[in-house]
Amino acid sequence: MIDEVWTLHRRDDDLLLAELSVTDQDFPWLYARVEPRGGLDDLRPLFAEELRLLEQVEAWEAAYDAISAAVTLRYPDGQVVPEFLLHLEGDEAWWRWIDDRAHE
Repeated sequence: MIDEVWTLHRRDDDLLLAELSVTDQDFPWLYARVEPRGGLDDLRPLFAEELRLLEQVEAWEAAYDAISAAVTLRYPDGQVVPEFLLHLEGDEAWWRWIDDRAHE
């Protein structure tokens, strides 16, 4: 998975927000360098708020729901990842996901 490129898209219009170039993995997490594209700066406050609230479960869930409503994550092959937990800070991202494609 190292060197794979996943992509982050705005949910409402599929605009490419960032390429996430995988630099490391520690199951179940992947770590990546964020290569921003148009529109990512508009969503950075959502990610900052989500990280700030990590220790406050109910508030964190609401913050993450806002992220889930705003973005989609795509596998390197372009398919949409149906369920994921993504953190983004500066030029780094880390996420875990449920890969239900293994059951197809």
